Amino acid sequence: MPLTVTAIRAAKPGAKPYKLADGGGLFLLVNPTGSRLWRLKYRVGGREKLLAIGAYPDVSLAKARERRDEARKSIADGGDPSALKKRASRKAKAAETNTFRTVAKEHLAKLTREGLAEVTLGKRRWLLEFAYPDFGDRDVGSISSADVLQALRRVEVKGHHETARRLRSVIGSVFRYAIATARIENDPTIALRGALTTPKVRHRPAVTSAIELGRLLRAIDTYQGQPATSAALKLMPILFPRPGELRAARWVEFDLETAIWSIPAERMKMRRVHRSPLPRQAVAILRTLQAVTGGNEYVFPCIGAAKKPISENTLNGALRRLGFGPDVATAHGFRATASTLLNECGLWNPDAIERQLAHAENDQIRRAYLRGEHWEERTRMMTWWADYLDTLRAENVIPFGRKQSLRAP
Repeated sequence: MPLTVTAIRAAKPGAKPYKLADGGGLFLLVNPTGSRLWRLKYRVGGREKLLAIGAYPDVSLAKARERRDEARKSIADGGDPSALKKRASRKAKAAETNTFRTVAKEHLAKLTREGLAEVTLGKRRWLLEFAYPDFGDRDVGSISSADVLQALRRVEVKGHHETARRLRSVIGSVFRYAIATARIENDPTIALRGALTTPKVRHRPAVTSAIELGRLLRAIDTYQGQPATSAALKLMPILFPRPGELRAARWVEFDLETAIWSIPAERMKMRRVHRSPLPRQAVAILRTLQAVTGGNEYVFPCIGAAKKPISENTLNGALRRLGFGPDVATAHGFRATASTLLNECGLWNPDAIERQLAHAENDQIRRAYLRGEHWEERTRMMTWWADYLDTLRAENVIPFGRKQSLRAP
C-alpha cells in the first residue's frame, strides 16, 4: 500500500531501523536517531543495488516518487542510477576544482613555493580580483576570449591601460597553468593580443643634470626626519638600488669590514643574489646608523613597528617634504640618474654599469657569456661615483668633457 504524508509524519523512531514501503522499490528508512531517509531498491544485471534519494522532509513524498520514476526509466534504458549519481558527483567536484578562481589560487601557491617575491605575488592577487567578478567561479574551460576581453574592458574604460595590459598577462599565466595541468587545451588570451589600447610609456622622473643632482644632494643633507629615513635618502644616490631592496635591507646582509652588501635572491627582482661594493661614504653612513638601529633586524625599521621596514612611500614622502615633487624626483629615479651619468662619463664598461644596476641581459646567448660580476671594475666605479657625488654636493661641478674629470680611479 502506497505511503501517505500522514503515515510518514506518524512514524516514530524505534529501537532498530525499520522500513516504510511505498512501491516500485521505494521505501523510507526510519532510524533510531529520528532521521528518515528515502532509498530505492533495484536490480541491474541480476545484482540488487540501493540508491540514496534524500532525507525527508527535505525530499518530499512527491519528489521521492519523481526521482524513483526517473531512476526506473534510466534502468529501463540500460543505465545504473547509482553509477550515474557517482559520475555526476565526481563531475560536480571536478567543476569546483576547475573554476578559474581555484586554478588561479593553485597557480599562485606554485609561484609561492618557487620563491616569487611577496610584493609580486601581491600584485598578481590584486590584478586577479578584477577578473573574478566576470568569470572567477566559472569552469576554466568554459571561458572564451570574449569573456576575458569583457573583464579587460572594464579596467581599460577607466583609463587604466597599463593595468589592463598586465591583467591580460596574469590571466594568461593562469590559463597556461591550466593547460599544463591538463584542464584545458587552449589559452583564450592569445587571441587578445593587439585588442587593448597600448599604454603610453611613462618614465619615472629622475634628475639627470649634474647641477640639479648637486642641489638634490644638498637638500637631502638638510633632512631633519627620522635617522633611518635620513640614512636611506643618503644611500639611495650612492648605491642606487631598487627602493624596495634598500628599505627592506637587513643588517645581516652587510659586511662593513669588507665593504660588501649581499642581497639574497628572494629579495631581488631577477631572483638571483646581488653583491654591491660599498664605497667609504656608504660604510660611514651605515656605521652611524648602526648605533641607532643595529639592535633591530631591519636596517631601516618602521617607527612604532620595528619588526617591519619603512614603507614604500617613506622615501618619496621625504623627497616631497624637501620640495621635490613627483614630477621632479623619486626614490626609484636615482637608478636612472646613476645610469645616465655613469654612461655619459665614458669611464666604465656598460656591462659593469648594468651589472651594478642588477639588470638582466635580454639576449639569452649574450647572457650566457656574461656570467662574471665585473667586480673589480664595479668596486672602482662605485668609489669614483661616491666621490663624484661629493664633488657635486660641494657645488664643484666639472663637466665630463674636461680631462681631469674623466680620470678613473
